[in-house]
Amino acid sequence: MVYKTLTRAFLIAGLAIGASFGASAADAPKLKMGASSDMLANTCAGCHGTDGASSGPAIPTIAGLSNDYFVDMMKGYADGTIPATIMDRIAKGYSEEEINLLAKYFIARPFVKAKQDFDPKLVKKGGKLHDKYCEKCHAEGGQSAEDDAGVMAGQWTPYLIYQFEDFNAGHREAPKKMNKKMKQMMSKEGDAAIDALISYYASQQK
Repeated sequence: MVYKTLTRAFLIAGLAIGASFGASAADAPKLKMGASSDMLANTCAGCHGTDGASSGPAIPTIAGLSNDYFVDMMKGYADGTIPATIMDRIAKGYSEEEINLLAKYFIARPFVKAKQDFDPKLVKKGGKLHDKYCEKCHAEGGQSAEDDAGVMAGQWTPYLIYQFEDFNAGHREAPKKMNKKMKQMMSKEGDAAIDALISYYASQQK
């Protein structure tokens, strides 16, 4: 694959659990212990950027996702069903109430598309593959958050590559429909399909 040389080292470089950057707004939702959603969200900024808009390259943007997707991802990290380098440990430190507050905070922020390189020769093919194999679950060319399947368009390329690799290797369980579609696509197109999809999603920068 074009992007195979990108390794999980990207995920380790620069990772740090951010400390709270300041007091919360007076009207921000608060837990019984007094921590607000702003204060909780600030602990994520060290890795995921201000308001969840990651500066990359392999740490995903977490703003603008759906509430259910955000919560499911956090629970998946905490129970070990979603592979991670550090989020599996971090997620265990949050209560269900805190996760719900974080979800409400980040879904209210805009998803900021990454400005990154892509292969323009593969974009058209990637778009056709998306329409054939991915669009039913990742609507609007992978831009919609409303399908609770994550935002693909404009997400950081290395992060998406690792997710594809984990699904294909069986390290992460895919929903039945996705698993069927991915097997069909990989059987017919091979690794070239991933290259094309990645370029298509990376090309959506507006």
